[in-house]
Amino acid sequence: MRPDKSNMKMYMKKSGFTLVEILVASTIGTFVSLIAVGTLHSVITGSDMVEKNINAASEVRFACNIFSRDLVNFYHADSFEDTEFYAITEAYTEFETAHLYFYTVNRAKARIYEPECDIYEVEYYLDMEDDESLSLKRRVWPNPNLEFEPGGILTTIAENIEYFDVSYFDGETWYTEWPEDMESPPDLVEFTIMTRPLGLGNYISETHLVNLVRQVNETEATVQ
Repeated sequence: MRPDKSNMKMYMKKSGFTLVEILVASTIGTFVSLIAVGTLHSVITGSDMVEKNINAASEVRFACNIFSRDLVNFYHADSFEDTEFYAITEAYTEFETAHLYFYTVNRAKARIYEPECDIYEVEYYLDMEDDESLSLKRRVWPNPNLEFEPGGILTTIAENIEYFDVSYFDGETWYTEWPEDMESPPDLVEFTIMTRPLGLGNYISETHLVNLVRQVNETEATVQ
């Protein structure tokens, strides 16, 4: 028995896709793909921005903790002539930035297997890198002796710093500098470290206040 040709034509027509259907499906697929790619790009970009902010905030917090620790452990001698605390300001950008030196007590050795005392001279300042960004530097000198040339170990504790400001309070007035001819260290030290992650417009900053008078009083009470 020969097959019916009309039925074969109807079957062939129903088993395939028309050109219009293929174009519509292709357009929908392309549109969905574009949406998916755009969403993925937004997620990646947002994740990258969050990571940059977290890293920048952690770096600023790390630098603040180190600076605060050195200030808390500020070395107090019976005579201010036997210790050190002085600070100046420098201009790098539209802001003036702090540059200071002081003695601190550090129980952890700066150099392994090297003889050194517990009193260190520390120096904090901003330095310009090759890409013209500013980094916060910390220099530790384990032999603070006027008979020797200043040396020590220099490290970068925070990068891409926009602002490093320190103020000093003598009990009555706040100062932006603390000259070498001062007869005592400041009572309070307030500092702000501000950064801006690369590629982002938001600033991240932290401000801390350290009471040097309370530290020396607590030390004297402990000794007595």
